[in-house]
Amino acid sequence: MNDRRQSLRFDKVFTVYLTTADGMTRGIARNISVAGLFVETREPLPLGGRIKVTFTSGDGTEMTALCEVRYQVALNYGDGEDASGTRGAGLRIIAYETKEDHPLLLVDRERVLH
Repeated sequence: MNDRRQSLRFDKVFTVYLTTADGMTRGIARNISVAGLFVETREPLPLGGRIKVTFTSGDGTEMTALCEVRYQVALNYGDGEDASGTRGAGLRIIAYETKEDHPLLLVDRERVLH
């Protein structure tokens, strides 16, 4: 199997908060790498759109990434009452927000992750 992926993946599932032009919603992030991630969503995200993805932890720590929507996925499984599905989007990480000395300073992802 030829895998196009060039970087390691973090195989853990996180609840994230997505901020779009229409407001804020929750999603489930998975398959996270330095370059991007996949987020399961209830509603589609605009292709090419810029969104903020905020990761939170139990101790109140937050990290926000500015992302671009690269592709959409909508899969349906089963038939009739047994039908279920997954909707989501592949996101490319463009930059990270930091709140150290400057409010919401965007830092290029290559400078943050080595």
